[in-house]
Amino acid sequence: MKHYPVTQTALKNWAKAYQASPERRLATMALYRSAINQVDVKAPVANRLRHTFSVDIQTLEVTNQKHSGRCWLFAATNVVREKIARDLNLDAFELSQSYLAFWDKFERANYFLESILETADLSCDDRTVSFILQTGVHDGGQWDMFTNVVEKYGLVPKDVYDETYQSSNTGDMNHYLNRYLKVCAVRMRKLVAAGKDEKALRAEKEGMLEKIYGYLCSCYGEPPKKFDWEYTEKADKDGNRAYHRVKDLTPRSFCETYIGDFLKDTVSVIHAPTKDKPFDATYTIRFLGNVVGGHDVKHLNLDLAAFKAAIIRQLEAGEVVWFGSDVGKYGDRQEGFWDDAAFDAELVTGLDLAISKEDALDYGFSAMNHAMVITGVNLENGKPDRWRIENSWGDDRGNKGYYICSDTWFDQYVYQAAVQKKYLGEKAALYDRKPVELDPWDPMGTLAD
Repeated sequence: MKHYPVTQTALKNWAKAYQASPERRLATMALYRSAINQVDVKAPVANRLRHTFSVDIQTLEVTNQKHSGRCWLFAATNVVREKIARDLNLDAFELSQSYLAFWDKFERANYFLESILETADLSCDDRTVSFILQTGVHDGGQWDMFTNVVEKYGLVPKDVYDETYQSSNTGDMNHYLNRYLKVCAVRMRKLVAAGKDEKALRAEKEGMLEKIYGYLCSCYGEPPKKFDWEYTEKADKDGNRAYHRVKDLTPRSFCETYIGDFLKDTVSVIHAPTKDKPFDATYTIRFLGNVVGGHDVKHLNLDLAAFKAAIIRQLEAGEVVWFGSDVGKYGDRQEGFWDDAAFDAELVTGLDLAISKEDALDYGFSAMNHAMVITGVNLENGKPDRWRIENSWGDDRGNKGYYICSDTWFDQYVYQAAVQKKYLGEKAALYDRKPVELDPWDPMGTLAD
């Protein structure tokens, strides 16, 4: 194919067209001192979404992940704590995200080292090896990865294992952990190349994990093995609050006592309308996980109608929903809304910006990058027009930390939800099918980035 350079004649014609356009000159003045996402807001439309919902589950106060990427853990523990708070009559309660983050990072370090050993016969510039090395260990994760950590290590209340500076500000901690993991990767690949046997490789890995455990304990504090838990119930009509103290709990016994089989009944569904992922089939992603020997990340891909119907059924039953979306598109984080109709970027930029959900996934424009909790929906004649969202960015944004999104934004930028199988209806049996394995860099694994 012949290549055509930009010519001076074309540049003169384009400059003339720009100078003759009132819209371009007006946009130039507007953008000279303002951010594009402030200029392109359609003021009348931006105020159309109301925090009133026909299905509205009252939930506890919002949480704050601070300077970390632990949204998936915050969203997941926010779902689970609602069950505990409802069963125990609590009006304030939070689970320890730090406890889960500690064990996720430790287990993921082991998963990383096992992945390095599995691919040790491939070159460093092989795409899979490169992906493993670049991904390393980070803050993000998936619903099934949350389940893996909870099943192995249990849960604890936040007042048993609270935040530290490092747990709330993870940048430096992750940097040094990943630097060490790359040192480990070099060492392990050289040992394999030298023909060392499995016993020698395992011994080397054990020494690496011992150092990682010590490092994580320094950052988080050593996780509790046994604890007492104290809590008070909601005040009764006379203002009295019943006090309880439960002694000699372990993280596993706490989990077994207070959430039971809740996680076993909850599965991941996605809406990914791409040709490589037919609907009504299940998918997993190579080298995406945290606990070696745990459950694979597994998604059931549903058409949009079935995807939304399952979420609505769960909400109507009074149960909130964990979900993953792309929050970087058409939103105002301070005001607390996401609405594609509230912005006109095409008018401001002069660019054709429309792209389908399928193409946005295939061409790397959009993917899941944040997990939150759906707590309500407004239905008009059985159809949703807006959704209520519990975020984990603190209570100084949105409506005391609660957000709202339009249904059209939901259609375009919501990709995943964790729902109980009983709300899938006739689609429930599909989840048990053997999953198709996707490449490690597939967009349906990106909440783990």
